[in-house]
Amino acid sequence: MGIAGSAMIPAIRAHAGFALAGAADANPELLRRFALEHSCPVSASADDLIARSDIDAVYVATPHQMHRTQAVSAANSGKHVIVEKPMALSLEDCDEMIEAARRNKTALVVGHTHGFNPAIKMIRQIIDSGEVGQISMVALWNYTDFLYRPRRPEELDTSAGGGILFNQIPHQVDIVRTLNPNDVLTVRASTAILDPARPTEGSCTALLTFANGGSASLVYSGYDRFDSDELHDWVGELGQPKRRDGHGATRRALGNLNHRAEVSARSERYGYGAGFKYNAGPGEQWKQPHFGTLIVSCEHADLRPTADAIMLYGRDGSREIAVPASSGVPGRAEVLDELYHAVVDGMPPLHGGTFARGTLQVCLAILQSAQTNAEVNLAQQRSGIQSSGLS
Repeated sequence: MGIAGSAMIPAIRAHAGFALAGAADANPELLRRFALEHSCPVSASADDLIARSDIDAVYVATPHQMHRTQAVSAANSGKHVIVEKPMALSLEDCDEMIEAARRNKTALVVGHTHGFNPAIKMIRQIIDSGEVGQISMVALWNYTDFLYRPRRPEELDTSAGGGILFNQIPHQVDIVRTLNPNDVLTVRASTAILDPARPTEGSCTALLTFANGGSASLVYSGYDRFDSDELHDWVGELGQPKRRDGHGATRRALGNLNHRAEVSARSERYGYGAGFKYNAGPGEQWKQPHFGTLIVSCEHADLRPTADAIMLYGRDGSREIAVPASSGVPGRAEVLDELYHAVVDGMPPLHGGTFARGTLQVCLAILQSAQTNAEVNLAQQRSGIQSSGLS
């Protein structure tokens, strides 16, 4: 019941296909806050929650290093699973999770990432319609305060899954792979660690090429300087209105906290019941969620999501295309939709285990390319392995 779990709880409660039946967390204060608002049972043990006979599915939003063990345990108990990104920290762990779901005939969905955003889904539908021709190039860049939000020690250790390469870049990779369903062939990347006090990658530039001849350029910085929401009409990542004078505020609020105080601040500021808003309240009107500036170039047009719609720039000028309303909390409702349709309708999830494994493979290739200052050829790595595409 940290950031991810807290954000998913209102989405579960708003979705007609699900009932919130329980929660588990090792933090007793977060459990106490949850129990004050919900009548369902709570536990300090994920194993106890997974073992319950009245639970059909679990949402795994624990630290990255726990994903494999808990997802496999859930599948072995006959539970369907949504697991947060990144799916795991190694491709071998991903393979074990995929095999557990296959063996137990349970559904596996990996999210939330911004690849589930309604605007991304709409752009993919426009491309699939044939109206704009084949996808060619995707440009996606985002400048945020990510690195200066309170962190646990392992979140600042790349070898333990910390930094932007396992936490933020998966959003970007999922977006471009959702839009371009072909295999990623090559990766060339550069990263930087600009603050010795936060000794993990905080910025990244990457170039991906795809089997259809397309490409994607990704830029991310989490150093709380420029805020790319300035180019998005001051609409935040979740669709919320943002202050225009907030540059550097997250870094200043972090101050000189020691590790113990920082870990405590993480729960106090972002854990369940801390008051951090993940969706619009009664009477509020939020915009579409996003993950920075995105431009998608196709054979006959460019596409760009705005705060409310999709702009299409073609040979006859530009026009606005409305984004259909989400069934609940935008982005997270779509995560639940994928699980629901997989379980109830037998529809293979778009963002299933094989797709998520492919996203992790790209993120690991970005790290490898940056460390070796060389291009990584994923087509060679993938030889003999099931395709990570969506076809």
